[in-house]
Amino acid sequence: MKDPYSIIKNPLSTEKSIRLMESENKLIFAVDKKATKQDIKRSVEKLFKAKVKKVNTFITQAGEKRAYVRFAADTPAIDIATQLGLI
Repeated sequence: MKDPYSIIKNPLSTEKSIRLMESENKLIFAVDKKATKQDIKRSVEKLFKAKVKKVNTFITQAGEKRAYVRFAADTPAIDIATQLGLI
């Protein structure tokens, strides 16, 4: 497995990401373009010691890959965002 720090580049702090965090328990990360959903899930779980429920990926028009990571109910996304200094 790749190094989790090379897969997850940085969290995104936008209005949309804050809204998703509050309503759907999700965080958005910029990730390595070659990373699979399984790679992203393992990396997030290892880095933040949090249970991931689902990962959706999206490639922007600029060519950046983003991961929408939904956390399990017992892991509030807002706690992880606080830990990352997003809030």
